[in-house]
Parts: sequence; C-alpha cells; structure tokens
Amino acid sequence: MTDFDTTLDAIGLLCPLPVLKARKRLQPLSVGSVLRILADDPAAVIDVPHFCSEAGHDFIGVEEGENHQIYLIRKGGH
Repeated sequence: MTDFDTTLDAIGLLCPLPVLKARKRLQPLSVGSVLRILADDPAAVIDVPHFCSEAGHDFIGVEEGENHQIYLIRKGGH
C-alpha cells in the first residue's frame, strides 16, 4: 500500500461526484501529495484514471477494499 496524505470518502456517491470531489480535495495539496479515494461507483474505475490523464495527475492505481475500491492519485504540477 502506498503512503497517502489525505483520504476522500466517496462511497455512495455516483459519477461524476467522486471525480468532482477529488478535484476539489487536490487543489490545496502540494505537488507530489497523494490522495486516497474510497469509492463504490462502478464508473469510477474509468472516471478516476481519465480525470488524472486530463488534469495532469499521476494515477498510481486501484486496489479492492471491502465492498469498495481504493484509488490513489499523486498530484501533478498543474
């Protein structure tokens, strides 16, 4: 498991809310900080990596949690 700086609990939220909340949570973080997102929206497996590529963040990966997924994003330099 990668170290992370902050967690966004998006369990129960449907697309596009997990990504919108992730964008807001990443704003105050310094470049290189890692955001952990907990989400159970099936679309997040597509939306989160796409958001990262569009916004210039590094998608570290996804792991299976209990009844949800755990996404890790490293803030890029934009």
